[in-house]
Amino acid sequence: MNPRSAFQEIGLTRKSSKENLDRFIPNRSAMDFDYAHYMLTEKKGKENPASSSPSKEAYQKQLREVFNMNRTRILAFKNKPPTPVEFMPQEYASVQQSKPVKPRRHIPQTSERTLDAPDLLDDYYLNLLDWGSSNVLAIALGTTVYLWDASTGSTSELVTVDDDKGPVTSVNWAPDGRHIAVGLNDSEVQLWDSASNKQLRTLKGAHRARVGSLAWNNHILTTGSMDGKIVNNDVRIRDHVVETYRGHQQEVCGLKWSASGQQLASGGNDNILHIWDRSMASSNSATQYLHRLEDHTAAVKALAWCPFQGNLLASGGGGGDRCIKFWNTHTGACLNSVDTGSQVCSLMWSKNERELLSSHGFTENQLTLWKYPSMVKMAELTGHTSRVLFMAQSPDGCTVASAAGDETLRFWNVFGTPEVAKPAPKAAPEPFAHVNRIR
Repeated sequence: MNPRSAFQEIGLTRKSSKENLDRFIPNRSAMDFDYAHYMLTEKKGKENPASSSPSKEAYQKQLREVFNMNRTRILAFKNKPPTPVEFMPQEYASVQQSKPVKPRRHIPQTSERTLDAPDLLDDYYLNLLDWGSSNVLAIALGTTVYLWDASTGSTSELVTVDDDKGPVTSVNWAPDGRHIAVGLNDSEVQLWDSASNKQLRTLKGAHRARVGSLAWNNHILTTGSMDGKIVNNDVRIRDHVVETYRGHQQEVCGLKWSASGQQLASGGNDNILHIWDRSMASSNSATQYLHRLEDHTAAVKALAWCPFQGNLLASGGGGGDRCIKFWNTHTGACLNSVDTGSQVCSLMWSKNERELLSSHGFTENQLTLWKYPSMVKMAELTGHTSRVLFMAQSPDGCTVASAAGDETLRFWNVFGTPEVAKPAPKAAPEPFAHVNRIR
């Protein structure tokens, strides 16, 4: 076979092909070559008007109309483009689009209840309000500690201390919601059983000045004092002092244990925030802090551990600082700082949403609800006429109680009703579960 016949055979094969495709023209069967030739010759006629006449132009016009040649497109794609592939079934996509949007929660701007709190000390460095797991609120008014049962609305007196011991400078419920610690101005701490209304013991000798901050960690009661010391007291044993933390030069006004019980945050009137690690604690000598954070420029009293991120701590500064700062307590890094414009007295995370509540002093004496992590203001709650010194949260996380220098106790339904928890799906059986493992 000579080369020429071979090329002819290939050409015949391509001609008989169903697609009959060309390198530059997708589909020759869709092309009108006669019309193309006509359009080219017509163009030449227009360029040479001498060769055309009115009668010839009229004839060509009629010819175009008869053969439907009044079109401008010469090259055309006969085959339609392929139908796009659906990666998601149509019925599933419609279900996704019809997913209900979570309605915006209504946040009441006024308190739902207000109680009188006469003789409440207007002292920034004390901690005089706490809400226990048994739904009982404790508040110290002067030398007396009162208990308000949120379930029944009844009020009872727990203890009135002598004037030479008082006033009461701090209160804090144990995790069981039955036992409560009461810090006093004379450096002692009393432990009470709220069910029997009996005093269990007095912790003496740990401090040399008033005890303004308390924090429980199981059977360990941590106390902070105006003497700058932080002491871990094991309430089960006679010699209760088991560890001492030294790092503050002035009064310790903020104490909070993390949920894991491994880290303790302490804030002082020396503008210092310390993070202490339980694993570094020593009974023989003063324990060294894990981090010493000096970013605040005023007293650090407001402390709150994040409930959904174990190593995230929020801290608030006093009147000369006015900032809320967020810390990674593993590394000691400051993650964010927000200037609130006024003294930060207390901080509280929502248990149900990613929100943070702060209470403030001059000038607005307000409670501010923030969205985390954007720190956009969601609401500002006003009603107190003096600085809002203390806050406490109900066990269900919905209601917050605030006590202020105006001697009132207000209750705010700020965090909303928690969603009903869905039952956890049953775990699929592990394959080969009956086979014994080597390790």
